[in-house]
Amino acid sequence: MSEVILVGLGGAFGAIFRYLLSLVPLKGDFPFMTLITNILGAFVIGIVVGWFGGGRMSPHMQLFLKTGVCGGFTTFSTFSLESLSLFEQGHVYMGMLYIVLSVVGCIIGVFLGKYLSLR
Repeated sequence: MSEVILVGLGGAFGAIFRYLLSLVPLKGDFPFMTLITNILGAFVIGIVVGWFGGGRMSPHMQLFLKTGVCGGFTTFSTFSLESLSLFEQGHVYMGMLYIVLSVVGCIIGVFLGKYLSLR
């Protein structure tokens, strides 16, 4: 049960950080803050995995940071980590397929969800 609480608390922190970052005023149509959020989340999850892999972080802290904070901040960081892992394991085509299916599938999912909700 303590793991669930760690993930929940981390998720709350991640969501708060994401909201605060969204308050940065930028003009224009390009979604810069979302892009920055996704890149920053991917960078942070990379640090967490690197530290954990080196034995410098407890499993509970990894759960709090990786699943909680990074997950609440952006799930794109998890997607990025999984994509890189596939490439590092030598599954280049599977990694490319995962990226294409994820991006295209999610765009189609948003389109269908929006379309169906407006009917």
